[in-house]
Amino acid sequence: MQKLLLFIDKVSTWVGQAFSWIIVLLTLHVTWEVFSRYVLDNPRAWAFDAMIIMYGTLFMMAGAYTLSKNGHVRGDVLYGFFRPRTQATLDLILYFVFFIPGVIALTWAGYDYAADSWRINEHSNITADGPPIYPFKTVIPIAGAFLLAQGIVEIVRCVICIRQGDWPSREEDVEEVDVDKLKQMVHADDAGSAK
Repeated sequence: MQKLLLFIDKVSTWVGQAFSWIIVLLTLHVTWEVFSRYVLDNPRAWAFDAMIIMYGTLFMMAGAYTLSKNGHVRGDVLYGFFRPRTQATLDLILYFVFFIPGVIALTWAGYDYAADSWRINEHSNITADGPPIYPFKTVIPIAGAFLLAQGIVEIVRCVICIRQGDWPSREEDVEEVDVDKLKQMVHADDAGSAK
């Protein structure tokens, strides 16, 4: 079972990391647009549409990745004081009451939304001759499917934690900077160089 959980974690991680490169494209696009607009006096009408599409795609496709890293926002002030079994029980209840219905609704409605967009060959109406947005709307149900798969993995993790009393392992990835650990490392280096 753990291999399957870690495999889905790896898929979510790969998808999140692959789509994270959109931030580079978005940065380059915005930089070029600012240069083109203010230096060359040649703004492109569709640039704003492209920015929205890139940011929206990045945001949606990062959901499963963030869930796989246990990075979504929660009330950690209280949650961190609970025992793992209590945390898992609370998470399990919230997954069934809010997460699963919400993600299924997102995926279902997103599919209908994307299908209608493809059917009418929808283009952005923010600017004249806006870019097609049906590929962008297709990202909604795809992101929902990835998020649902990762959510099922998290539900299984909750059940395992309730049974065993400890959280099962996760796929390792980048780690947030712990300020206290960083200070300790700096002070250790300072003490070593002072000798």
